[in-house]
Parts: sequence; C-alpha cells; structure tokens
Amino acid sequence: MPLAARSWLKVISSLFQSFAHPIKAMTKPWHEQPTFLGLLELAKFRGDLRRNNLHDTSTLSDPSKLVKPTAPQGDRHLGARTDDGSYNDLNDPAMGMAGSRFGRNVPLAEGSTDQANLMRPNPREVSRRLMTREEFKPATILNVMAAAWIQFQNHDWFSHGDRERPDDLKRHPGEDSAAREPIALQPDDPWPVERRPMEMDADLPDPSRPEADGEGPATHINHCTHWWDASQIYGSTVEKVDEIRTHHNGKIKVGDDGRLLDDPAAPGVDLTGFNDNWWVGLSLLHTIFSREHNYLCDELLIRNPSWTDQQLFDHARLIIAALTAKIHTVEWTPGILPHPALQIGMRANWWGLLGRRFKNTFGRIGNSEILSGIIGSKLDHGVAPYALTEEFVSVYRLHPLIPDDWTFFNCKNGALISDKDFQQVSGNRSRALLDEIGMENAWYSLGIAYPGAITLHNYPRFLQNLVRDSGRTFDLAMVDILRDRERGVPRYNRFRELIGRGRVTSFEDICPSNPEWAKELRDVYEGDLEAVDLMVGMFAEDLPEGFGFSDTAFRVFILMASRRLKSDRFFTDDYREEIYTRFGLDFIDKTTMIDVIIRHYPTLAPFLEGIPHAFAPWRKYGAG
Repeated sequence: MPLAARSWLKVISSLFQSFAHPIKAMTKPWHEQPTFLGLLELAKFRGDLRRNNLHDTSTLSDPSKLVKPTAPQGDRHLGARTDDGSYNDLNDPAMGMAGSRFGRNVPLAEGSTDQANLMRPNPREVSRRLMTREEFKPATILNVMAAAWIQFQNHDWFSHGDRERPDDLKRHPGEDSAAREPIALQPDDPWPVERRPMEMDADLPDPSRPEADGEGPATHINHCTHWWDASQIYGSTVEKVDEIRTHHNGKIKVGDDGRLLDDPAAPGVDLTGFNDNWWVGLSLLHTIFSREHNYLCDELLIRNPSWTDQQLFDHARLIIAALTAKIHTVEWTPGILPHPALQIGMRANWWGLLGRRFKNTFGRIGNSEILSGIIGSKLDHGVAPYALTEEFVSVYRLHPLIPDDWTFFNCKNGALISDKDFQQVSGNRSRALLDEIGMENAWYSLGIAYPGAITLHNYPRFLQNLVRDSGRTFDLAMVDILRDRERGVPRYNRFRELIGRGRVTSFEDICPSNPEWAKELRDVYEGDLEAVDLMVGMFAEDLPEGFGFSDTAFRVFILMASRRLKSDRFFTDDYREEIYTRFGLDFIDKTTMIDVIIRHYPTLAPFLEGIPHAFAPWRKYGAG
C-alpha cells in the first residue's frame, strides 16, 4: 500500500480513538444509538475498563508460595504453548499458568468476603423463588450447541477446583474442615427428606495465603491455564497432556470409530483434557476438535515430512487454539449478541475495522487495534499482569441456556429416536447414549433445538436438584449465588457502579419492563436494594434489543474478550508465519465452525446450508 494511504489511515484511527475517549454520556444507551455512535461508545467503555478495572492479586501475602514454572529444557517454549501455560510471557514465566491466582475487575478493597451477610438472604430461598423454571423460555436466535460451546470454552478458561478431584485436594494440605453449617430450609421447601440437611462444602481456599486468615480480598487459584490455549482438549498439566497423546505423528487419542476413548478414571466419560460436568454436548465438541487436531497433523506432515511428533503436536495445538478463539470471537459472540455494533466490533477485534479482505491483502496498518485488529498487534498487558478474574467467572454463569428436556431425531429421515431428561444425557451415561443415538443424529438434534433464555425463572430444574455421578446432590443455583458472595464479588448495584455503568435507585430500575419481577426482588431481598446478588440482577435486567445476556455482564465481556487476545503473545507478537506456518495462518483465517462440522460429518451439510453460523438454528429435515 502506498505510504500516503497508510498515513491517512493512521490519521483516521487516531481521530476515532480521540473522539471515542472524551465522548459524553448520551441521552440514549449505546445500543439504541446509530451504529457508528454505538461503536464509539463501546470504544470508550473498553478504554475506561482497561484503565480502571484490571487489578493484580499476585503480590498479595507471600507471592513466593505461588506456583512456579519448571525450568524449560531447550527452546521449545519459545514457539509453542506449554502444557501448564507457563512461559507465555517470557519475562514472567508464571503469568497465567495453571495454579496461579485469579485477578480482579474491581479494586482489591472491594473484594473481601462479607462473612456477616454470607447467608443473607438465604441463597436457597433466592434460588427457589427467583430462579426456578416453571415453564421453559427458549432463546430462539440460537441452537443448543451454543450452550454446549460456552461450557466448552469455560472449561478452557477457569476452574476453582473440586473437592471430589484428588489432584485438586493435593494442593490444599493441612486444611481442617470443608463443611459449612447446613443451609436453612423453609417448611415448604421441596428438598427431599432423605437428603436433609442440605449441606455444601466451602470453596477451596488459596493455599498460597494461609496467613491471610480472612483479611483482605478473597483470592482463589485457577486450576486451568488462564490462556486461550484449548486446555480443555489438551489438559493443563504435563501428565494430562501426555495421557491424551498417541505420541505418533503429533496426534491425540481417538478410536477407530472416530470417538474419543473411555476415560479409565471416569468410565462412561470421554478421555480428554478436562471432563468435569460432562454431557453429550461437550462430548460432541471435544470429539470434533480432537479429530480436527488429527486432521491438521496429517496436513502438516504432508507439508513438513521431516517434522517430529512433538513439532506436529505443537503446531496443530497452536492452530486449534487460535481457531476456537476465532470461532468464539466472530461466530458465537455475534450470535448471542446480534447487535449491529457488536457484529462490527467483534470482527474488528480479529481483523480490524478495515476488514478481513483489506488485512489479508495489505497487512496491518501499524499497531492499530481499531483498523487492523488485536490479532498480530503488539502484546500489551495494560495496567496489571494478565490473569482471568473472579468477576469474569461470575458473568459467565449462563446455566439457563440448558434445557431440562431433550428430544433426539434421526437426521436421515427426521424420525423421533427418543426423549430424554438432562440426567440421562449427562455424566457417565453420556457415552452409552451416544452409542444409542449416533454422533450425527446427536449433532443434528442439538442443532435444531433451542437453548433457554438467560433470565429469572428459567434456571434448569435438574440443576436445582443436581445429582453427580458420585451421588452428591446440591442446588447449583444456590451454589452459584453463594460462591459469588464468598469470593468477594460485589453485589449487583455496587458492581454496576464499579464497572462504570451507574447505580440503580429502585428495584423497578433493574427491570422496568417487568414490575412483577421488581416486586419479587423487593420481597426476597426484604427491600434492601444493595443486597441483590450479581447473578440475580443480571438475569433480571431488561436486555438490549436482540441481546442474549445482560448489558452489565457485557461490560466485563468487552474488557476481558479483548484482554485474552491482547495479553497472549501467540495472538500478538508471535501470531506470524514463523510460528504458525503459512498454512496454519491461512487455515485459521478461512475455517468456520460449519467447515469443521461438515469436514467430519458430511451428512450434516444440508442442514447447515444458508445458516449464518453454526450456532443459529439449523434447517430441519424436510424443510424447503
């Protein structure tokens, strides 16, 4: 491109940024503005959040007790993702690795656990009275694979650990007790008599702060890597990565039938990098991306016949991680947030406002995120070292997406195969169910089904009476509420204020279109507006037109969605041909989720014809 043209484009970028920064509060919210003005407002939000809402927890107490990376052998870590996420930042090798702390999006002084009000109001009553699904409310802009996808992604991003996992408990030696006092139950509570009293364990503590003794902000450990590195497929430990690999031609273990293997440690569940909270939707996604990894190994070997098993594995993993990040950025997110400004903004995160064709033809315009996107820009952590945050975990509590009831059809003739409830499609029953139904029929059935809308009174019934494979039973909605409280996540109104959205002054301000909900909120929270839990407030909010989740959750999303790219050298400084190969970069750029599905299940192609993205409702058998 001529130098003069590049100069003009840099001027345009500077004008956009300078105009976006001082933009004043508008008379209408951003999502009701013309698209260009909405984009300016979003740019301002992101800039303010980057400056004000990234807070470092890594220096609290004695940081020497935090996990330390193993010294690398050779130089493999310079051009490949490590098993535990270490050495992504070469100047701070422990940053973002598995076993490091979650950061915060609120000032650390705001992140302390309010022990005096931990049970106020009773989280079980909040769950029963505000969450319970009396009638399924569908989200008709999406299919159920959108629900599976976000859990698939969450398993890559975060885990606070689980007392039922021996490896997680090993990290907490010397802990005296995990039990809480039983949860108080009202006389009319339908909780089964044989499961009373209702009990739940305390959250796993941060073993690197034993001397804190409840002082200061709550901190916890992420048992996954913090990076967007597809660790749900590969694992976050050396041992797990080794277990899922064949150690031949870079591939991971997939059976001759195209299915993942049965996990010997959890029979009935697939062997993969992270298989907690398992169900058929996760099995479909883990299987297809494991097959895609092996497909890439074959393609890379053709182009690089001298490469070792390790080189093939490393390059295929780089490509898969970037591909899933791109699918999430430019397909899933615009699917659940189908607003014109978001359609442009999310594509701009990847390719820039000038678009994919311009970037592929002329390359980057300097380091401008606005014009050329975050991908391939200069790495920048901003005001705090990179870490996923407790508040990021909180805003991704999207369980209402999951239906209670499931219907499976034959994709070759449209015939009904069977009806199931979620208990029958989850846990150690999932492999047998897929044997019965077949992978293609399961893909088709989830592709034509709607997920639930993310609102009050639409929480899955089975999750309020969740029976795990171990036999333990609990109310997950109650747990979600209590975990936010004990992790020091501010309640709804304070949270809004801290992220720059402004406070509400009444219950009616939360949900102006639904006075009945406002009345219920006032009753449950006994008139205390400041006590409304974050998840409850987000589910109650009036949504921007077309949005699948709340504007409050979206504020954290626009901050962390870009940060997960901008802080990762494999999406910034090292997103280049020397690391990924030319084939790899082209593959990421051109491949969509629909391409992946059709490559491995070509029978499904007719149902995806004319569909804007794989997470939109598919065409049904026999539809014109």
